[in-house]
Amino acid sequence: MRLGEIVTAGVLALLSIYLMYEASKNGVGYTVGKGPQGGFWPFWLGMGMLISTGFITLNWVRRVSPPSRSEEPVLDAFGIRTLILVGGGIIGFVALIDIVSMYGAVALFMLYYLKLLGRHSWTVTLPMVLVFPLALFFFFEGVMQITMPSGMSFTDPVYNVLYNIIY
Repeated sequence: MRLGEIVTAGVLALLSIYLMYEASKNGVGYTVGKGPQGGFWPFWLGMGMLISTGFITLNWVRRVSPPSRSEEPVLDAFGIRTLILVGGGIIGFVALIDIVSMYGAVALFMLYYLKLLGRHSWTVTLPMVLVFPLALFFFFEGVMQITMPSGMSFTDPVYNVLYNIIY
């Protein structure tokens, strides 16, 4: 656990620095009368994450957190299996976005996660799989007017019906 904690903190620190670097290209200041520049929120969120990794590192050096004192392995057999199942699901989710759309991929990922991994009943799974992606669609496409990937052409009839509801 000790090694895993410091490696995770290091990876998160590197990601924070990268996020801050990319955000700084869009400006990180606040313009009076106009509001924050494009990189303001990502930069300062990255800064918060970087500061948090600093505290994790400090606790690791001082050995005050339970993981920093533990010499156990980061993952046992169950942890490795879970990592593969969840990580594989996320990789599948990302791979399906361009095929079945963002919302279709969300629905399939939720089906996989709730029914197969979580072993929830169909009465719990089906409403979540149907309602949550639809709510995301109406929020992003209708309210925020942000278009997400719509997948291949076979998804067009579904999108046509949903867009008719919005517009």
